[in-house]
Amino acid sequence: MNFLVIGLGSMGKRRIRCLKALSYTNIAGFDHREDRRNEAQNKYGIKIFSDLKTAVTVWKPDAFIISVPPDVHHVYMKKAIEYKIPFFVEASVMNTDMDLIIEGVKKHDLIAAPSATAYFHPAVKIISDILKNGELGKISNIIFHCGQYLPDWHTYEHVRDYYVSNPATGGAREIVPFEMTWITLLFGFPKRVCGNFRKTINIEGAEQIEDTYNCLLDYGNFLASVTVDVVSRHATRRLLINGDKQQIVWDWDDGYVKCFDPEKNEWLKRPYEMQNVQSGYNDNIGENHYTEEIKSFIDSIQGKENFINTLERDNKVLKLLYLIEDADKKSQFMDFE
Repeated sequence: MNFLVIGLGSMGKRRIRCLKALSYTNIAGFDHREDRRNEAQNKYGIKIFSDLKTAVTVWKPDAFIISVPPDVHHVYMKKAIEYKIPFFVEASVMNTDMDLIIEGVKKHDLIAAPSATAYFHPAVKIISDILKNGELGKISNIIFHCGQYLPDWHTYEHVRDYYVSNPATGGAREIVPFEMTWITLLFGFPKRVCGNFRKTINIEGAEQIEDTYNCLLDYGNFLASVTVDVVSRHATRRLLINGDKQQIVWDWDDGYVKCFDPEKNEWLKRPYEMQNVQSGYNDNIGENHYTEEIKSFIDSIQGKENFINTLERDNKVLKLLYLIEDADKKSQFMDFE
């Protein structure tokens, strides 16, 4: 297969590494920026293009991997439809032209794979298995916190110089649907939502973005609280799930998911391993789940499985984000349909 990675920033380079980890070598990259083209070529020995039409004509890709900033995802998804090329697209925070894109994908019967990276995380896989096996019993409540410090994202560039400083694609706002994707895959969509989002501290270069989101999800028979921020000086991911039989606790600093069995009065630890941690990234951000995600996309092209996420579902997750924001503005719970 021939792959064309569109966008050669941090995520584009990561996706090149994912393909190479899967033993694919027919990889080309497209980016308008010369410095990024040169870096990708020097690091990974791939063919590079500065013009998309030329890349499609010369390289004849079997798949697009769209790794550009979220506010231009729609541009390249529409190009994939125009060229009738299956595509993977990174996590979104904007639904620009989404109805039109969904219609185009259906019309041409294309494989379209919107990212669901966290679903492939080994800890989330363990938690999913525990839930499917009914080990927790009836779920009562869920508490989840994802916190990072925005200037730590790209230590090689200032936050003002890339999309996380844009209010529409701000760091905290983007992470809400990133996390909601796996949460709703495991637990479904809530019946009602409420929430708050605020700017709480000053981050130089990101003065216009909200840095903290608190989301309350009402599932009817259980409740969930999700907090996302980009002000945590120590990168944090913590999850607590209370069931009437057992309790799950996951802190990504531990490297295991633990489940408390009250009958035995003990914690059962289920370890996992993060692999291929790259220099400059948090030790808890390996690349194995990114690679698993790309493998699943390729398997879907080859007819081996269906990718776990769809554009329709991705659009529904974005609507959940927008409804949480509306709930804050209106100071009320909002029904989610």
